[in-house]
Amino acid sequence: MVTIRGDLELLARTEHLFSSVQEEFICAARDLSTWSRPGARQTARDLLESGGTRGVRKLFSPAVLADERSREHLREIMGGGVRVRIAATALPHETIVIDRRFAILAGLHAPEGREYTLTTASGLVGSVYALFEAAWETATDLTAFLHGDQPRLDAESRKVLRALGSGATDERAARELGMSLRTYRRRVAELLNALDAGSRFQAGMRAGELGLNG
Repeated sequence: MVTIRGDLELLARTEHLFSSVQEEFICAARDLSTWSRPGARQTARDLLESGGTRGVRKLFSPAVLADERSREHLREIMGGGVRVRIAATALPHETIVIDRRFAILAGLHAPEGREYTLTTASGLVGSVYALFEAAWETATDLTAFLHGDQPRLDAESRKVLRALGSGATDERAARELGMSLRTYRRRVAELLNALDAGSRFQAGMRAGELGLNG
């Protein structure tokens, strides 16, 4: 078990692992902000692609769908053969397992650099892999998540959603949308129901998870 400080040291010490995947590369992450140093994610991606994308699976929290750029990136890597699923719940930290022989566990972001743990201990690697598989089995394929049973919002509902996200008062939002205050609040209530949200804040979070904020 080795502790590594920072993205650059991690890539330098694991380059041979990323570029020589034999059977399987799996990754679980909250979002696409895995690497703090500019260019580190692209470097890791290039190393991985140099070994082919066969057996590559990536599992993300719903938060990864909060903006169109992230969604487009996920569609792109899927087009290259990577399997992508969205977890049912948030994933707290990034984890990588290579060929079921190596595991990389990421710590919290820190000003002095993120800390990573690289392990080859079979028991620990096996446990991490089993946790990934359990989350993977309950996750939803990206395409189904984006186009399956998610709420269908009409143009007016999307305007109301954007108004909620702007932080405007109900009175101002209703006025800008050309609605009466009563109608606006009714549309907000309908929107919360459609998104299965218990509050306006939850509605915004849920919309971000489903990629409905665009």
